[in-house]
Formats: sequence, C-alpha cells, structure tokens
Amino acid sequence: MKNTTFITLLLLFSGLSALLALHNPSKPEKVVLCHADIEAVRKFALFTEEAEFRKAHAMTRELNTQKFSGKRISFDVAGGKKGEAYFVSSKKKSNKYLFVFHEWWGLNDYVRNESDRLSKELKDVNIIALDLYDGKVGTTREEASKYMKACDPERAASIVNGAMAYVGKDAKIATIGWCFGGGWSLQSALLLKQQAVGCVIYYGMPVQDVERLSELNCDVLGIFGEEDKWINPDVVAEFEGQMKEADKGLTVKMYKANHAFANPSSDRYMEADAQNANKEALMYLKKRFK
Repeated sequence: MKNTTFITLLLLFSGLSALLALHNPSKPEKVVLCHADIEAVRKFALFTEEAEFRKAHAMTRELNTQKFSGKRISFDVAGGKKGEAYFVSSKKKSNKYLFVFHEWWGLNDYVRNESDRLSKELKDVNIIALDLYDGKVGTTREEASKYMKACDPERAASIVNGAMAYVGKDAKIATIGWCFGGGWSLQSALLLKQQAVGCVIYYGMPVQDVERLSELNCDVLGIFGEEDKWINPDVVAEFEGQMKEADKGLTVKMYKANHAFANPSSDRYMEADAQNANKEALMYLKKRFK
C-alpha cells in the first residue's frame, strides 16, 4: 500500500513538474561571441570613423510608405531587457522564418517596407526584422554612425538568441541583411546552428576565420558591389577562399555598383542592379525554404 501511494505521489509530482516547465520556459542564455565574430563587427564599426563612409550613406530619397502589414513584438533576452522586432506573420501557419537585419540606420520604415515586400514574395514564410539598436533609429548620418558604433555585439547576439527562442526549436530560419545588417545576417546564421537553412549578405563584413565558418549549417549568397571601397573585391575574394577552405557553399553576385546600391532611399541606388539582386535573393530563399 505504501509503495502504491509513493508511486502515485511520484507520478503526480512528475506531472506537475512537467506542467510547470511547460508554462515557465527557460529564458534565453546570454551569448558569448568568439574573437572572429567580434572582430568582424569591430572592423565594420571602424568604418564610421571615415568621412567618406559616412558620406556614402545619405537618406536622400523619399519612400512610398504604406500602411504596414506587420506589428511590433517583444521577446525575452538574456540580461533582463526585452528584445524587439517587426513581425509579419504568414497567412498560413508555418515554421519557416526569415530574420531580417537592418542597415546602420536602424529598424526604420525602409526595413518595414522590405519586410512587407518579402512577406508577399515568400508567402508562407514568417518575417522577423530584428531591432539590434533597441529602439534607436538614425535620421542623420551622425546619429546612424553613433548608434552603429555603440552597438554591443554580445547584446545584439543575445537579441538573435532571444528571437530563436521566440520562434522555437522546430523553426527553419534563413537570414538576410544589408550593410551593417549584412554582417549580422552571417553572424546569425552561425548562431542559428542546425536551424539555419540559408543566409543572404548584402555588402556586409563577413567573418574571416576558416574554423568559425566551418560551423555554418547552410550555404551563403553574397551580393556585393565592385566599386564598394569597404567591402571591396579583395575582402570578397578572401571570404571566397575561406569558405572554400571551410568546405561551405558560397555564391557571389558581384555588380558594377557601389556600397548601398540596393537601397532605394540612397542616392547610390542602382535600380537595375538592385532588381536583379532581389531576384537572385528571392530565388535563393524560395529554394532553401522548400
């Protein structure tokens, strides 16, 4: 009788523990980046000290803004302060997600427009544009430069980790980003590990370490400009060599264009090249989400 009572109590306790665990999920752990990750972020941040780089980023064109179809969300992040993002859900329930990474300006209307557009093109994919600046948005080159330089890479990585926890361990995730966000697209693909299914980099600073790149679970599409003085052809060639040595797939699309050529709000916008690059990115993402 005592044994029966003990077993019954044990089963009840186990069931209660499982129920509590279900309703109290563990919070995301803080991410500690390796040296190669931090070095890539640091290198790109140093560009803000160059007047020519700052001048290359001018918000000179007005965008046709519309009523956005997504919403602002928040999620737990290690360290206490919640992370935020712009979320566009797919019409049908789906475990496919695209993490979108903003340029040095922050999560502005341009990024929301792009997220809405990507949602329409990819249809059954949820879009999450992560805010790595914690609500700050630059409207001048000086502000954007300040925010990008001040962005803590480990905080940014923890935001990515929090978004991973938000979408769940069964989610299939691809990444895309431009400029500052191009580098974070690759950083995030590394952080996603087995959940990563694809990565698109638009003229972002790549991780330059073979050992670290060998940990990628997906191939990469890199979109670059021949006339980019910062993520220049030499940087791209080195990245190609390291990806080859790491035995990871990399497709490079090089355009006769400058940095930020794909942003319609930039005076460096090259419409034909931007449209072609967009077709390449969409074709790549659709294949990876099959």
